[in-house]
Amino acid sequence: MNPAPIAVALDAPDLETAARWATLVTPHVSTVKVGLELYLRYGPDVVASVRGASGVQVFLDLKLHDIPATVAGAARAVARLKPAYLTVHATGGSAMIRAAAEAAPNTKIAAVTVLTSLADGDLTSVGLAGPAPDAVRRLSSLAVEAGAQALVCSPMEAAAVRAEVGPDVTLITPGVRPTGAATQDQARVATPEEALSSGADLLVIGRPITAAPDPGAAAAGIAASLRRTRGIA
Repeated sequence: MNPAPIAVALDAPDLETAARWATLVTPHVSTVKVGLELYLRYGPDVVASVRGASGVQVFLDLKLHDIPATVAGAARAVARLKPAYLTVHATGGSAMIRAAAEAAPNTKIAAVTVLTSLADGDLTSVGLAGPAPDAVRRLSSLAVEAGAQALVCSPMEAAAVRAEVGPDVTLITPGVRPTGAATQDQARVATPEEALSSGADLLVIGRPITAAPDPGAAAAGIAASLRRTRGIA
């Protein structure tokens, strides 16, 4: 049985908890995601700890955003950890994205378009022309032309982004919440089934799995639901 196209966000308070969560969910999901807080606290060792012996894909979500030379150096430094994905901010521009892609050729550079915590009013306040779907499409096109092989967008924009960039780019969607789960700090959300039907390839799900009494069972339940939706046994 193939693992579900889910990246579990390991937003844990310590390395031991993150590793335990990873062990519980990896039979059911394809990917685990290491965010900025965990990486800054424990450094490169966190990647080996959550990968374990399972060989699960690691999504290194550092959202790099700096001048091209600095981002290239950072991407080169983490490429030795062999993450499947490394995030950069699309708003860093073409040269920055290209620098990251060239520095980490065996990692998919995933360009973050518009954070799922931002609504249209937030875009106006930071000087980014909206509405959000238009900003996401513009940034997606720019990033792919610069060498990004994956894009991070909300499920609400996935269908439009897919139409914009074609079938070969991996679409990663945070802001995925099973029916009945709290939206917390996400402004643009969808259920896992809605996200997949909109064209997403990899669903980022955190607290609905990791805050459950049994994270492994929660991951298994969502994975089973996705298989039913796709008609896969």
